[in-house]
Order: sequence, then C-alpha cells, then structure tokens
Amino acid sequence: MAATPSTMLALGTPAPDFRLPDTVSGKAISLASFADTKALLVMFICRHCPFVVHVERELARLGLDYAGKGVGIIAISSNDAAAYPDDAPESLKAMALELGFNFPLCYDATQEVARAYTAACTPDFFLFDRSRRLVYRGQLDDSRPGNHKPVTGRDLRAALEAVLADRPVAADQRPSLGCSIKWKPGHAPL
Repeated sequence: MAATPSTMLALGTPAPDFRLPDTVSGKAISLASFADTKALLVMFICRHCPFVVHVERELARLGLDYAGKGVGIIAISSNDAAAYPDDAPESLKAMALELGFNFPLCYDATQEVARAYTAACTPDFFLFDRSRRLVYRGQLDDSRPGNHKPVTGRDLRAALEAVLADRPVAADQRPSLGCSIKWKPGHAPL
C-alpha cells in the first residue's frame, strides 16, 4: 500500500478560512463557527482509505473525549467523489452516523480548502491555538495498518492537552502518513 506523507505546513501559519456544508446536517460550517473555542482541530479524512479506516474509531473517541473542553473539531473530505464514490457526501454522511461523530464531516467539492491547508493525505491533521495559529501538524500516533501498534492518538492528544493547558506544543512532530488526496484532473497543487 503506497503511502503519502503530510506536507508539514509551517508552524505559526494562520488557519485558512473555509465555508463547507456538513454532510449530516447540511449546515454551512466555517472558521467563524469555532470562534469560541480554545483550539481548532482540522482533520482531512475520507471513507475509503485504509489509513483512515484504521483510525476512524479513534477519531470518534477524540470527538467524545474533547466535547465540552473548548476544542472545535471538523473533519473534511476533499477527494474527487466522481472517481471515488465512497467519498461522496451521502457516503460520508453514512460514515459520520455509523461512527457517531459529534463533529461536522464536511465535503470540499472544489478542493480549494485542501489546497489552502496544503493537505496531502488522509488522514492529515492540523491543530490551531486560540489565535488560530498552527501549533501541530502531523500524525495521530505511530500506528499504521499492519504494524500492530495500538491506535491511541498519542501524538495528537499530547498536542491538544498542551494547547488546553496553555503550554507550548512539542516541536518534534512527525508527518502523518496515508492515502494521497484524490485530486480532480487539473486540481492538484503545484
């Protein structure tokens, strides 16, 4: 299984704005939707990628564990749904409902949001502090399909805890690894 690493966007980068439909509620979700949160976690995921399937239950647990703690969470799928029907909005809605996501799972039909965040793979994680500056980007943890390491969310959870405690996030951050974003013809980043 070929794996693509995350781009490791520069720390301190401001969160790019977005406005996307939640596949479950149909409600438009934007950066401003999270104005009252201490932290914002933006996750690029999809339904079909084995790397996402491997961690999807931990993503649901993250949502539950950080509910009411000042963490805004949004999952975004930017894959070309024409080429990958499992990543179409209706299928994403089913995924969110099956896994009990308590955060929006949005569809980025134009792929502009993935480009703005320099998302490269699924899963790809971006954590922003209260001022919406990037403080963590990288892996959920060391677990990968087939490596027999438990899915704990250790790396991302440590970053979340640091932000919530007003401590600096560790600078030693390892790239996420997953399936490449499935770009529409002519949409891939340069």
